[in-house]
Amino acid sequence: QVQLEESGGGSAQVGDSLRLTCTGRTLNRPGMGWFRQAPGKSREYVASIAWHGAGDRVADSVKGRFTISKGDDENSVILQMNKLTPEDTAIYYCAAGDTAADVRNRQNLIWGQGIQVTVSS
Repeated sequence: QVQLEESGGGSAQVGDSLRLTCTGRTLNRPGMGWFRQAPGKSREYVASIAWHGAGDRVADSVKGRFTISKGDDENSVILQMNKLTPEDTAIYYCAAGDTAADVRNRQNLIWGQGIQVTVSS
């Protein structure tokens, strides 16, 4: 069973950037992505990527500000978050699935423990 670990969270000011990294990729789970859960809200899809081929996508709520990419070490996935707003405050979770589509549809995912991101004005 692969174990996913998130890093890079913390506190930021409005307009700042943060870079989240998820390590623990496995060849058996080539679809990876990010979700977030704000206080009192359900978990929300943020972005997904297919380790082989094209297919990186981001949710409309973060399009133009967040990007997802593969790390150079071939063992990590990065969520680059720019122009942060207080609405981005949440616990961010890394997830892995059989395909990027499975990640978007939350099918049979492995989850990381999550990392807090707090954006203040």
